[in-house]
Amino acid sequence: MTTLHWADGRLEIHRVVVGPYANNVFVLRCRHTGESVLIDAANEHERLLELCQRLDVKRVLETHGHWDHIGAVTQMREAGYEVAVTSQDAPMLKDCGYDVFLDDAEVIEVGKLRLHAIHNPGHTPGSISFLVDGSPVLFSGDTLFPGGPGNTSFEGGDFATIIDSIDNKLFTLPANTVVMPGHGVDTTIGNERPALAEWVARGW
Repeated sequence: MTTLHWADGRLEIHRVVVGPYANNVFVLRCRHTGESVLIDAANEHERLLELCQRLDVKRVLETHGHWDHIGAVTQMREAGYEVAVTSQDAPMLKDCGYDVFLDDAEVIEVGKLRLHAIHNPGHTPGSISFLVDGSPVLFSGDTLFPGGPGNTSFEGGDFATIIDSIDNKLFTLPANTVVMPGHGVDTTIGNERPALAEWVARGW
C-alpha cells in the first residue's frame, strides 16, 4: 500500500495512520537529496522504522508531548534517530527521552528543503507547527483541525491561547495553505479562517 500523500516537484509527503487514536505520522522527503524527516513518532514503531529506512529519515520532530504522539519515541531513539521537541513540552517525554530542543522560528533543513517552526501554544504549552518553505504545506499537529482548534481541556491547555496562536500565527498564512493535522484529514487555511468567530463563540 502506497504511503505517498502529497507531492510537488521538490518534495514528497508520506503518511501512515497509527495507534488507537488514529494518529497521522508524516514523513517529509526532499526529492533532490532523498533525505527525510519524520513528524510525530506516535505509535507502531515497527511500521515507522520501516518507513524511516525506506525514505532515509535523518531525525524525528515532535509537534507536542502528548502521549499519543510519542508512543514510538523510545524505539526510534534506540534505533539511532535524534528526537527534537520544544523545551516547554520536553517534561512530557521524561519517560522516553529526547535529544534536542526545537525553538520558535527555527529553520530545519531537510536536504534542500526548509521547515519553519512556529510555536503554537494552547493545546500544550510547547505545541509547534511546521511550515514548508516554498510549498503550501503546514503540519499543524493538534493545534488546528478541520472545524476547529485542538482540545484544550487537558492539563497545560488553554482555549484563549490556542485561539491567539491560530489567529495570529496560522491564519496569517495564504488561503491555499494545506493544513495537515495530527489526526484526521487535511484542510486549508482558507477553509477554516472564516469560522474563527464561531469557534470563539462556542468556546471549543
